[in-house]
Amino acid sequence: MTVEETYVELHPTSKKIYARADRSLPSGVTHDGRFMRPFPIYVDRAQGSRKWDVDGNEYVDFVMGHGALLLGHNHPRVQEAAMKQLEKGTHYGAGHELEVQWAEEVIKLVPSAEEVRFTSSGTEATLMALRLARAYSGKPAALKFDRHFHGWHDYVVGGSKYSEAIPPGVPEGTLDSIEVIAPEMHVVRETIASRPDIGTVIVEASGAGSGTLPLDEGFLKELRRYTEENGLLMIMDEVVTGFRWSEGGVQQLEGITPDLTALAKILAGGLPGGAVAGRKELMERLRFSTTKGKVGHPGTFNANPLSASAGVACLQEISDGSHQRQAIETTRKLTAGMNSELRRLGIPGYAYGQSSIFRLAFGGDELPEARHYDGLDVPPEVRAGGIPSAVYSPLNQAMINGGVHLFGSGGIVSSTHTSEDIALTMDAWSAALTSLQTQGVFAD
Repeated sequence: MTVEETYVELHPTSKKIYARADRSLPSGVTHDGRFMRPFPIYVDRAQGSRKWDVDGNEYVDFVMGHGALLLGHNHPRVQEAAMKQLEKGTHYGAGHELEVQWAEEVIKLVPSAEEVRFTSSGTEATLMALRLARAYSGKPAALKFDRHFHGWHDYVVGGSKYSEAIPPGVPEGTLDSIEVIAPEMHVVRETIASRPDIGTVIVEASGAGSGTLPLDEGFLKELRRYTEENGLLMIMDEVVTGFRWSEGGVQQLEGITPDLTALAKILAGGLPGGAVAGRKELMERLRFSTTKGKVGHPGTFNANPLSASAGVACLQEISDGSHQRQAIETTRKLTAGMNSELRRLGIPGYAYGQSSIFRLAFGGDELPEARHYDGLDVPPEVRAGGIPSAVYSPLNQAMINGGVHLFGSGGIVSSTHTSEDIALTMDAWSAALTSLQTQGVFAD
């Protein structure tokens, strides 16, 4: 049987659920990243580093709640806090002490956080950060970098001169207010010189796509220096990197203090939650007593008690950095093993990544050494190419057949992943590559 035929045979209940889903949900999914051909798996339960689908298949999980679960599924401390709060209520329609404590935990960990405002997602956090920056600077335009992901709202989904794609449904005027450029300092300088209406720069702290295209060493520091010297505001999007690269995020590691920081994912311990944190002078534009024009910000589920309870428990648990170090060490072992197998089978490609996130890319003239790659030492054309479309679906199907759920073109590691998980993943990786080789998937 082919990889896809095996996949279909192993997941009859998921196939049935997808047929139902496709009648009520566009493409049968609620997140673009969960779409999969011929159908996605449907999960019934999860615990630690594992999850089980509706057909009873068990997986080593490398999706990890799209990056929200540094502590794995159902960490006892987070679960206990959430269950205790669930008994009290999920929504008071009023302030509560947990939201104050949650903000205090953020301020303890994030260097740029003098004040905090909670949202319900990372998309909302970057939207709020950009609005605050425009209100404070008085300048309507902002600069973002090509392929850097900041959510799905209108201001951040525009293409660039490197892409002809125009997102449907986004007003042209909105797109015109965001200049999208390559992440190179000489391009930044040229762009700012030609557009005096730009007052803000937003950057994904890991580089494009959660580190798929990492930033050159020193870029963030040089960018921060430039923004300070030229009176520009800097928003650091740490939705993915916050609390994962270190307890204080990339900004702690790099010694950078942006004006505003967007946070989400780990922030809420696996429940919905985002935040904007930053300099008091900017955050004060949300205050009712401001004389400079208050920035409005409602939001029914902002800092809801259930998310706040999980968020407080999670941030306290990860505050010493031990969980981050464990996840990073595991990731490096995993990528080294994956590269070793690519080399053994003679398949050009790389497993690489930063912190506890890994990416997969195929191609190049040389075979990788059996070691970890941080991304900058992978040929740029290979990084940019990623996983070819002809390989993407069969590879993900084959890994699922082997009991491993990747996150599309890579994966995210938690502190609960064990050496046994890595061994099982390596078995699945070897079997998947061999099957794809046999089917001729890697053929030119």
